[in-house]
Amino acid sequence: MPAAARAPHFVRSFERGLAVIRSFDAEHPARTLSEVARDCELTRAAARRLLLTLADLGYVQSDGRLFRLTPRVLELGYSYLAGSTLPQIVAPHLEQLVARTGESASLCVLDGDDVVYVACLPARRILAATITVGTRHPARATAAGRVLLAHLPAGGPDARPSTDVLCKELHRIRHEGYALVDEELEEGLRAVAAPVRDRDGVVVAAVSVGVPAGRHSAEAVRRDLLPQLLAAVALIDDDLRITDRARAASPDSARRR
Repeated sequence: MPAAARAPHFVRSFERGLAVIRSFDAEHPARTLSEVARDCELTRAAARRLLLTLADLGYVQSDGRLFRLTPRVLELGYSYLAGSTLPQIVAPHLEQLVARTGESASLCVLDGDDVVYVACLPARRILAATITVGTRHPARATAAGRVLLAHLPAGGPDARPSTDVLCKELHRIRHEGYALVDEELEEGLRAVAAPVRDRDGVVVAAVSVGVPAGRHSAEAVRRDLLPQLLAAVALIDDDLRITDRARAASPDSARRR
């Protein structure tokens, strides 16, 4: 966030602490103090204080030279998942989708310019497109991300700056109801995605199916996998509507109103 856009309540040290946590990833599971300081644009002294504070809180451990995250950081993401019924509602439908297609399936939500995977179910085969909960990718490069960008409120596909080609593609997705990404995010990987809608018809997530390009052509994805995906999403939408109505009719909801 640019300094000029920060509100008076903004806590810069908290921002820096989160940046330190995010500096660890699959490619950098262990980092030195100097690496953290460099990548987070901090002084060594500031990076050291933040790392030691995270260690005191149990989120980081160190062997004296290298720092690593501990499993406790999972609590941060679990709070979101535990507070949302969406992954629980979608889970059985992902299982059925994977069983019918033999390919991996995921549930994704939009977070800023990224798409985040909040539920993933891998295919039961050696050559499968696998991904884990919490993975982030640029939304514009993924099928699920494009579905979500295409259904942004207050302007739809034009709500965020886009190239002419992408803007045209987002309009097509909004009209046709699905996105297909052909080896754009990763060579050898194709993915198709469709929107998940709540009771009011608002797109709240997307379900995607990822396949190795060597096993399915783009046409085969449209012909064989897309109908299965659309059928699964329709069932998810029905379950969401039922759940939302039940919540609205519950005594607790009535008391809150």
